[in-house]
Parts: sequence; C-alpha cells; structure tokens
Amino acid sequence: SSSSSNSSSSSSSGSGSAVLAYAQRFVGNPYKWGGTSLTSGADCSGFVQSVYRHFGVSIPRTSAEQASFGREIAYEEMEPGDLVCYPGHVAMYIGGGRIVHARSAKAGIRVDDNPAYRTIVSIRRPW
Repeated sequence: SSSSSNSSSSSSSGSGSAVLAYAQRFVGNPYKWGGTSLTSGADCSGFVQSVYRHFGVSIPRTSAEQASFGREIAYEEMEPGDLVCYPGHVAMYIGGGRIVHARSAKAGIRVDDNPAYRTIVSIRRPW
C-alpha cells in the first residue's frame, strides 16, 4: 500500500513546500505598491500575506510587521516557506538557495537565486 506521508520530512516542511508550489504559480505577475492581488498586482508583503491566507495562515500586512511575526530562524536552518526579511522588503525562501518575492515594479513577482542579495534583518517561520 502506498502512503502519502513522508517520514523523512516534518509536517512544517511539507506545508512549506505546498505554500511555495502555490506561490510560484504567480511568478511573472505584476508588482503593485500596496497591492494584495496575486494576479493583478501585489507588493512584497501583500504577496506573502495573500499566499499564506490561501492556506489559512493569518500574517500581518506590512514587511515591518512580518519581520517580527512568527519565530526567528537561523539562516542555516531556513526551510521552504520561511520569510526572509530585509529593510523594507520581504521574500519567501523556496529552498536550494532561492527565494520568491514581489521584487519591484520593474521586476514583478520573480524567483531569485541569492537570499542574501540584500542585508537580511530577520528570518521568520510563520507557522
């Protein structure tokens, strides 16, 4: 018999993977300052908030609030779904050294290869 559970991964990393699979469906969509729409435009914190809302997790609206939400995680302990917080910006860790975020009006929602492309102020686990 086959089982859908995987004993080698914790439930948190499993949920993080589901969150990231959902988040990456919106790569290429527009960035919009103050926006929370995954399709017509979101800013960095609106993107994170809206992705997590889909999974029933309530996260604060601004990147400053998100930088103190949940519990702090060391860089070496990041798992998919963790929030990587920068001064005035937030991204979601995908795994494998990659992040997904609503980067800027020019770049839109995209995946980048370097979580430390800016100074990281905090890494938060929202569940």
